[in-house]
Amino acid sequence: MSQFPIALPSQDNHQMTLHREGPLFILHLHNEDNRFTTEFCTSILKALQIVEDLAIGLYDLDGMALVTVGNDKIYSNGLDLAHAISYRPFMDVFNLVLKRVLTFCIPTVAALNGHAFAGGCMLALAHDYRVMRSDRGYICMNEVDLPSALAPGMAALVREKTSPKTYRDMILQGHRYNAQQALDNELVDLICPHDQVLPKAKELALKWAPKAIAGVVYQQLKNEMYTDVVRLLGVPYHQLAAKM
Repeated sequence: MSQFPIALPSQDNHQMTLHREGPLFILHLHNEDNRFTTEFCTSILKALQIVEDLAIGLYDLDGMALVTVGNDKIYSNGLDLAHAISYRPFMDVFNLVLKRVLTFCIPTVAALNGHAFAGGCMLALAHDYRVMRSDRGYICMNEVDLPSALAPGMAALVREKTSPKTYRDMILQGHRYNAQQALDNELVDLICPHDQVLPKAKELALKWAPKAIAGVVYQQLKNEMYTDVVRLLGVPYHQLAAKM
């Protein structure tokens, strides 16, 4: 049995912490601006595996749910570009994180305590629900300004979770959505002051946690709902990158 809280990837290299509060699992990302490296991604995957292992066969009347939250004014500023360029298989590891979150076996809520840029935006969109800080912070896809191509699965994820107009503005304009704009464009489900983001995210997670009682069916429904995104997230991007 896992002893919570759990430091990941290790106590000596503490980039995130997995907590448990009854039926809720809280993954707190707190590695500076939470940029994605291979190590950061594999730590998220390990956290997901811990939760999934506990979820199997342990559904009760309260169900279960997962909440992720960032630190201070940043949820995640996206990929560590230097690392992504230097380690070609990295993009496949990041795509796996998106796929695992998108099709996770219990309800998921992203508590957007601050900026969610590029990869951070994609991680947020991979969740079932999103709660965003209302007083500061943006959610955006800024690849057009870097510039940086999107892997097929990444583009599919954003396209699936947005309207055609929002998708156009996010991808081709790099539009930065503040909280009210994000709510109006259905990028998030709820906005609230900074000190209420995590409590409201937990409240939303508790509301939908009983749906996890469906067990493997809950995950199967997600796989079917997002079948094209799941397929494209499995395309080995590092083999395509040299041709793009």
